[in-house]
Amino acid sequence: MNRRAYRANLCKLAVMLALVLLAAAAYMLVDVNFGNAKLFQYAMKIRTPKLIAMLVTAFAIGGASIVFQSVINNTIVTPCLLGMNSLYTMIHTAVVFVAGSGSILAINANAAFAVDLILMGVTATFVYSYLFKKTNHNVLYVLLVGTVLSSFFGSIQTTLTRVMDPNEYDSLLATLVASFSNINSEIIIFSVVILAAVIFALRRELALLDVLTLGKDQAVNLGVDYDRCIRRLLLGVTLAIAVATAMVGPISFLGLIIANLSRQLLRTYRHSLLVLGSAFFGMIVLVGGQLIVEHVYTYAVPVSVFITVGGGIYFLYLLLAKRRV
Repeated sequence: MNRRAYRANLCKLAVMLALVLLAAAAYMLVDVNFGNAKLFQYAMKIRTPKLIAMLVTAFAIGGASIVFQSVINNTIVTPCLLGMNSLYTMIHTAVVFVAGSGSILAINANAAFAVDLILMGVTATFVYSYLFKKTNHNVLYVLLVGTVLSSFFGSIQTTLTRVMDPNEYDSLLATLVASFSNINSEIIIFSVVILAAVIFALRRELALLDVLTLGKDQAVNLGVDYDRCIRRLLLGVTLAIAVATAMVGPISFLGLIIANLSRQLLRTYRHSLLVLGSAFFGMIVLVGGQLIVEHVYTYAVPVSVFITVGGGIYFLYLLLAKRRV
């Protein structure tokens, strides 16, 4: 990419950052009573954790989606399409089913978050590493098996909820639907620490993403341990998706939307720019969407519903566009 195109992309990212700041300011200040100090402090206390959670979620899903697409070398596949959200709901339901709603895993948010994260990280890394290896990264087979896995995980989760105590199911249900109205503020710091640790641990692999997209043969010829990098990056993607999902619940198609919008806007191979663009798009979508949900629809419909509907339509558009090409 020449210097002129690089500067143009930096300008685009600067505009997107300004939109993120504008959306964040609007979310924090709309309908706030500035004349009453106590009401103002109460509004800030309620809105600040939500805003931080939305920004962290957008960064985690946006970055993970770009990395995942580069790992499997396809831009229309994201973790949610391979059943990672279904895997999380199954694991979380199984933990509550086995331990009970009165256990420390259900009461203590940090303990539940840690258990969900560990189980999902280990399970997803094993399952999807084996899947990619057996299918030789064939996108059609990966999508087909991913669809089957989604149904399989969903069936197990449905079975567990049918035999679960109604009171336990009632307490579980709120955590299985993505909503920023009920943010678990206890795990925000925990989530940020884990994401920072993942980025630090994978800093070398992330720096090699531009090379990995050239293909296995070219990457190996350039001295890259391709298989090890793919395994570590897949684990990082799993942990990032698990962090975002455990914090706010599953949000299908968000990664697909923001990752492809970033690629279409920036049109570059540099992953440092693509990840930032995807994260900024995610922040704009989540913060702006939540602002509309709270002040236009008065919490009647969660923002995840609009994202899922819009994402499904956008996915069909991408499939048709790819087919025409």
